[in-house]
Amino acid sequence: MSRPPLIEVRDLAVSYRVAGERVKALKQVTFSLAPGETLAIVGESGSGKSTLANALLGLLPGNARVDQGQVWVEGVDVAHASERTWRTLRGRTVGLVPQDPMVSLNPTLRIGRQVAEALVLARGRRYRGVDADVQALLAQVGLDAPALRARQYPHELSGGMRQRVLIAIALAGEPRLIIADEPTSALDVTVQRRILDHLQQLTAERGIALLIITHDLGMACDRADRLLVMKQGEPVELATPRQVLWGAQQPYTRALLNAAPAFVPRRRPRAQPDQPLLRLHNVGKQFALPAPTGTFTALQGLSLSLHAGQTLAIVGESGSGKSTALRIALGLELPSTGHVEYSGVDVSGYSWRQFRPLRRRVQLVQQNPFAALDPRFTVYDSIVEPLVAFGLLKGPALEHKAVELIRRVGLPEQFLDRLPRELSGGQRQRVAIARALALAPEVLLLDEPVSALDVSVQAQILALLDDLQRELKVAYVLVSHDLAVVASMADQVLVLRHGQVVEQGPAAQVLGHPGHPYTQALVAAIPGHSRSVLPVAV
Repeated sequence: MSRPPLIEVRDLAVSYRVAGERVKALKQVTFSLAPGETLAIVGESGSGKSTLANALLGLLPGNARVDQGQVWVEGVDVAHASERTWRTLRGRTVGLVPQDPMVSLNPTLRIGRQVAEALVLARGRRYRGVDADVQALLAQVGLDAPALRARQYPHELSGGMRQRVLIAIALAGEPRLIIADEPTSALDVTVQRRILDHLQQLTAERGIALLIITHDLGMACDRADRLLVMKQGEPVELATPRQVLWGAQQPYTRALLNAAPAFVPRRRPRAQPDQPLLRLHNVGKQFALPAPTGTFTALQGLSLSLHAGQTLAIVGESGSGKSTALRIALGLELPSTGHVEYSGVDVSGYSWRQFRPLRRRVQLVQQNPFAALDPRFTVYDSIVEPLVAFGLLKGPALEHKAVELIRRVGLPEQFLDRLPRELSGGQRQRVAIARALALAPEVLLLDEPVSALDVSVQAQILALLDDLQRELKVAYVLVSHDLAVVASMADQVLVLRHGQVVEQGPAAQVLGHPGHPYTQALVAAIPGHSRSVLPVAV
């Protein structure tokens, strides 16, 4: 006998009032969710995922209106419910795990205090056993030393630990439904796996329904019982992962599948020239700590070679030394041991002034394209800034170069007059790439270049980088926690753990036949393994 649905949405339509007009955000959305079931809502930015989540939480903004349809929560239609009604449901029946734990947690309050507030809200008043319940919740979500964690502040915890705290807060009211809004998008692949494993374990043990909002189709197919694919506020497809992977009916769903890095075939290695452009030999880096602690070793014995037209990926969890390696390659940090070579010249001891001419040969594309661009600069100003700084071009020649660069990254020249806030995330990243290419560098350092982007925009940026590499023979050092992206881009892979190289070699060897247990754990955590399951004959 089938269980009655915990959540049932029927023909839901929501619109926003913007500049005096109604803009439709959701159109005729229908689905249900039973206790113990996991549903993933998949779509790009603007698909209506967040609006749907806010409707299920009673958190639609003041300019939003439910135009039609019903939202049933445990048999009660709450589509037009009052805030008083929602307060009885929010936290107790429906809990939320937000996307960004650093934004969602109060930086001025200890962890225990924030979990205690959620418990008190759920139970009505402060009670004698609240401290013990706080520690029990922190232990339940997999945090070690819960008494210590309760006394710490958010900045003293890692990203994965902070995300577990948000799960503890969501569980405080013992809800029957947890809505997880992009719960792992900023986390390393192994931490991502542990968080999702834990959420699924909780749903299995408690019979909690889980609704995951994500743009990661690989993760959704691995984790969900059913997928709801959305596009511009409309449901496109509602099916099981097996049906989506092997028999997607809609072109949009098939396009998402083709764009997902988890499902892209691995790159074939390219020929390797003899002379490396960049070489790090036995590089180590120690940082001084306040006495009497001594020093902290961020890197130890790192050796790598980067050749023209090839991509070297550096992978590892947070704290593994990836960013330190990039800073040393950029000349922003001096190595404590070993040396750095560009085209056979040792530049390890170069001062800032000595290293400056080399910056024409090596450029950085940062993780967050909005933070990387000056909000006061037009696209034109951002792109030509390196050329102006080096005094290379001016006047009509500078304008001509700007047009050439923006066209090279697939944007129309009319965008040169726009400000960063007038661009989408993918367009901003294209501008950042155009600026990095302005000095015709031999090496681009790519620091998580697509982690902040939707899956289809990711695919566009990765295709652009591949085309540029083929055309310009530029070499890439790719730092990424997304091994699906690494598999689709890299010729060589270097795996770092606690500042030490645990494995390195051709991408096909390292990712296809990992030898070290740590690398095996990283590869096993790559989303998209559900694609390897053969379809069942119908």
